[in-house]
This record gives sequence, structure tokens and C-alpha cells, in this order.
Amino acid sequence: MVRLPRFLTRDVYDSISPADYRYWDSDVAKYLSENAFTRYLLQVELALVTVLNKRGMAPASAVEQVERAAKQITTHQIYQEENRIKHDIRALVNLIRNRLTKKNKPFVHTPATSFDIRDTATSMRFRDVTTKVVIPELKKLERFLIELASREAETVEVGRTHGQHASPLTFGFFVAGFVSRLGQSIEKLETLAKELEGKFSGSVGAYNASSLFFDDPEEFEREILSILGLKPAEHSTQIAPPEPMIRLMCEITIAHGIIADLSDSLRHLQRTEIGEVGEPFEEEQVGSSIMPQKRNPIGLENAKSLWKTSIGRLVTVFLDQLSEHQRDLTNSASGRTYGESVNYLVVTAKRLSRIIAKLEVDQDNMSTNLNLQKGLILAEPLQIILAFLGHPDAHEKVRKLTQQAIREGKGMEDILAVDPELAPYIARMSPKQLLVLQNPTLYTGIAKTKTGTIVSNWRKRLNL
Repeated sequence: MVRLPRFLTRDVYDSISPADYRYWDSDVAKYLSENAFTRYLLQVELALVTVLNKRGMAPASAVEQVERAAKQITTHQIYQEENRIKHDIRALVNLIRNRLTKKNKPFVHTPATSFDIRDTATSMRFRDVTTKVVIPELKKLERFLIELASREAETVEVGRTHGQHASPLTFGFFVAGFVSRLGQSIEKLETLAKELEGKFSGSVGAYNASSLFFDDPEEFEREILSILGLKPAEHSTQIAPPEPMIRLMCEITIAHGIIADLSDSLRHLQRTEIGEVGEPFEEEQVGSSIMPQKRNPIGLENAKSLWKTSIGRLVTVFLDQLSEHQRDLTNSASGRTYGESVNYLVVTAKRLSRIIAKLEVDQDNMSTNLNLQKGLILAEPLQIILAFLGHPDAHEKVRKLTQQAIREGKGMEDILAVDPELAPYIARMSPKQLLVLQNPTLYTGIAKTKTGTIVSNWRKRLNL
């Protein structure tokens, strides 16, 4: 009796990776789970025998029987067979052959090597999960960001650099930056998913086996891959060239980083002493096990946490770029982990969509924080105006004025009004400049119009 590995019979909560329970996503699982991988491997084997039939090498009954077998074979059965023979693809082949007549058995997997099947199936499923899950979820988040940016295009808040108050902008303009960044990443993912390649070039990539039967082995490869919607790599060894997958995984991580950056900024804006935004909090939700008043931004924090997991995995992806000669086995185990980063991105995107759709924006607190320094944030426009009006050292003059305002606890407007040195310069200022120096909400540049331009651009480019 063959003893099954423990993982084939364990409870899901005995899993080690949180991707298998806490962060498991059903949409991603349709393409990147082990069950999904089995389905893709079977599609490749079926495409092979289909082309053999078209070329008169295999009877139609072989195609019919392989197609029927593909509907019957389960991942559990493959692992049972692999546990016996210690080879995953040969286990799959054995299960197909066991369901065929003796006459049709020779046409299964011939003249393929394992990674003709594996790498082709891998490219297919990562292409599909990117186009059918990742990109749609990112576009959904993009739509919510566009709506938020549009709604808050005129909501003035203080800018922050180095954690300190800087010049004013609008909250919509802040969000529009992420609309642009995420939009570019979505477009890049669309391109990179299409660039994933398949291979059917044999054990060292030189078409040794297929050349025994065909004078046009490269065309034979193209025919198989065309059924699967892939193009062949220009050159492959026993494995497909790793760079297209590396580029895709890089952009997956970049997209996750954009979302993490947004989440981190929103998390800081939710600080008690800032209170400009608030993550939605359900009626029965608990923020702390001991402090009942807490409303912790767990979704935003979770986004950053999962991103940290993904960037570490990217190192493994780059390490897999190296393979000794025509192939070694050092990418076999590590390559199976790539799907977790995709899964974490999708989980993060879905959570952020829920948060952004119901994000609480406290415009009153934004106004309060804007005026917290009593007009000191207008030091920038003041020193620029003075410089253009001919003041010999505008920066130093305004720096001293800000120190005086802080020391005396007065507003900048009050300090300016009684400074005799500035009187002739103030007299030469335009009405617009004077208004700005009296009201920081007017010093937002083209934040509003730029926000409108950006959201309009990405609505059109992504057809949202």
C-alpha cells in the first residue's frame, strides 16, 4: 500500500503558508492553484496530440481519448502516482496513458520533454491570471481612485514633506498621483502578460526529438502553441527563457508597491492627531483586544505588510534567472512560489477597493491642520514674490519672519503687516498675490485642473 503525503489529507488550518487559508483568493486559485496547474498541463498535452493528428501522425481517436482522460484526471491522482514514481510530469503522462487504448498510448507526450509541458502551462496560467484577475481588480481600484480624486479635487489640505507641513495642495491632487502611477502599471502588465512565451523545443532546446519526425520542427512548435494562444521563444533550452516571467513579476511587485505607498500615506493621515481620513469601520468591528475605543487602520496596514512579503519573493525570482547549461533543477521548487505574490497583490487590491470606495474624508480636520501653523506655510510664496520684486535676500528675510512669528505666537499675516522693510514690496504686489498671502487655500497651483486632466486621461486610456 502506497502511503500518501500528509498534505493530501490534512486540515486546511494545518497549512503553513497563510496564502493557503487567511489570504487565499478564489479568483486567483482558478489559475494558480495546483488544481488549476493540472488543468493547464492537460491542455498542453491535448494540444500536442491534436497537432500530431493534424499532421497525420496520430489518429483522431487519440485526440478524443486524451480529451476524455483530461476531464477525468485529478490532482490528487497525479500526486498519488508521483509519490510512487517520483516524477510529476511522468505521473501525469501515466494517468493519461492508462485511460487510452493500447493503439493510442504511444502518442501521449511524444516527442515532448517535461518542461515543454510545464513552462508552456506556466506561461498560460500567469498570462490568464494577469489578464483575467489582476488587471480587472487593479482597474476596479483605479475607478474608485478616480472617483475619489474627482470628488475631492477642490478639497485643500496641507502638503507634507519629511513629515512636516509644506505647501498646500488638494486631496484630490494627492490621489490623482496614484491614479497616474497605478494606470501606468496596469498598462505595463497588459503588455507583459502578452509577452509570456511557450516552448516545444525538447530537452536541450535544439528540437532534437521533433526533428526525428518533422522537417519543420519550429513550425510544429508554433502550431501547438497557437492552439494555446502563445508565441514560441526565439531561443530556449530545456526551459523557456526566464526574462519574460521576471519582468511580469517585477511589475506585479511594482503595482503592489504603488498600492502599499498609497495605503501607508492614508494610514498616516488617519493618525489621531491628524484625522484627515478614516478607513471604513464596521459596526461590530473591534480595533483592539483591550482598548475598546481604537479604530485601527488594519486594511491599510495589511496592504503594506503583504507588499513587504512580495518584495522579498522577488529576490527568488531573480535568482531563478540563472540555470546551469541547458537546465538545472534549482528553479523547480522556488518557481512554484511565484503565484503567492500574485495572490497577495489581488488580495491587497480587493481590500483597497473596499476601503477607497467608502473612505471617510474629514474636510474640517484638513482645514484645521492647514491653519495649524498660522500661515507659516505661506513662507514659500512670500519669499518667491519678494525675490521677483527685487528683495536682495528674500529667503533669509522670510526665514527670520517665520522665527519671529513662532517666537511671538502670531500669524504670518500679522507679522507682515507691521514690518516696515516689507511695506514697499507689499505695495507693489498684485491683487492675486496679496490674496494668496492672506489665504493659504488659494495657494494650490493648478492642483484642481491637473487632477481633472489626470483622471480624464486614465478614464480614456483604460476605458473606465
